[in-house]
Amino acid sequence: MTASEAAARLAADRVDHRFKGLPPDAEGLTVGELAAQRRDLFTGGFTTPVLALSAERLTHNLELMETYAVRHGLAFAPHGKTSMAPQLFWRQIEHGAWGITLAVPHQVRVAREFGIERIFLANEIVDAAALRWIASELAADPDFRFVCYVDSVRGVELMDAALHGSIRPVDVVVELAAGAGARTGVRTEAECAAVADAVAATRTLRLVGVAGYEGEVPGADPERVHAWLRRLTALAADFDKAGRFEGLTEIVVSAGGSAWFDAVADVFAELPDLSLPALKLLRSGAYVSHDDGHYRRLTPFTRVPEEGALHPAFRLWAQVVSRPSPEQAFVNAGKRDAAYDLDLPEAQVVRRDGAERPATGLTVTALSDQHAWVRTDPEADVEVGDWVGLGLSHPCTSFDKWQLIPLVEADGTVVDYVRTFF
Repeated sequence: MTASEAAARLAADRVDHRFKGLPPDAEGLTVGELAAQRRDLFTGGFTTPVLALSAERLTHNLELMETYAVRHGLAFAPHGKTSMAPQLFWRQIEHGAWGITLAVPHQVRVAREFGIERIFLANEIVDAAALRWIASELAADPDFRFVCYVDSVRGVELMDAALHGSIRPVDVVVELAAGAGARTGVRTEAECAAVADAVAATRTLRLVGVAGYEGEVPGADPERVHAWLRRLTALAADFDKAGRFEGLTEIVVSAGGSAWFDAVADVFAELPDLSLPALKLLRSGAYVSHDDGHYRRLTPFTRVPEEGALHPAFRLWAQVVSRPSPEQAFVNAGKRDAAYDLDLPEAQVVRRDGAERPATGLTVTALSDQHAWVRTDPEADVEVGDWVGLGLSHPCTSFDKWQLIPLVEADGTVVDYVRTFF
């Protein structure tokens, strides 16, 4: 399936009760037909709350990370768990991505359903049913490239048993843990070698490199993150010297979340010469929408401003439904609509009668399931019926609350709809 074929399939879906925030009078239209109407987000019948994704800011972020990866000689497999949106997967690939990173087998199924040919699974997989399905995909499509983590001899044994009789071996990378007490991964280099030996003893798996996630480094700071990344590249070099990559055309070395990709670029640039070309695979995913909280504070672009700046692309629009006292207002968006695991939403703008102004004196203090509690200071000018635009923190838990997200230009025109599959 091509990008255009994937887009056509998504556009053929019907608008109905599954998709919150969309105009009730659009019931029965296809997504493509509704997009062609180019409705205004504020006057076109959309109901609140409604999440909007900025068309211009999305494009900016895609272009910026494409430029960054090229500048630093990195291949890019952005983490698709952030959006789980095939339209965005294809846009990322059109902007130079090698492929898409995913985390669990269901996500791989979604990506394959919409034609994604290169998938890096940044996780262990020992589910026999899922492994058999992956083997069937590899057998049916010679162009399908799939790579996943291994971090134990036991895991390798389970994979080998599930894949018995498979036509193509599954490519794996040994995951190096980011430190004692970190998440998954092999804790020591000696144990890494034992896992690699276990892979070499199978016919169903093929060792193609090493990988890990520097975001799990305990007490992460530039010095600690750089030190762990140098352990990762040294492991690749040691495996190469031991002849573990014979018969390959490239060696995969992968890391990179959304907080330390500058460190990844630094250390991967120092990678010593290997016997084969290195696929230096960066996996940052949150950049696609960025945010107004967690990643705004942590993005490496704050440390290297000369590289550019990501722009927060989400805004959640809610309406003031109650103003019970001069010190308090309630808007009709809550935990069901807004990310709240890292930071509360940020009140940014107020709209009344078509005019937009800063949300001066408005602070979200808590969320209920369907309401945001808003403290209103004396300078706040807000009344029942006003629309309040909220900035969100953490893209991964923003996308997953919305199945069909309007893509909106700066003047409020909705030009497309992004379908998610969580």
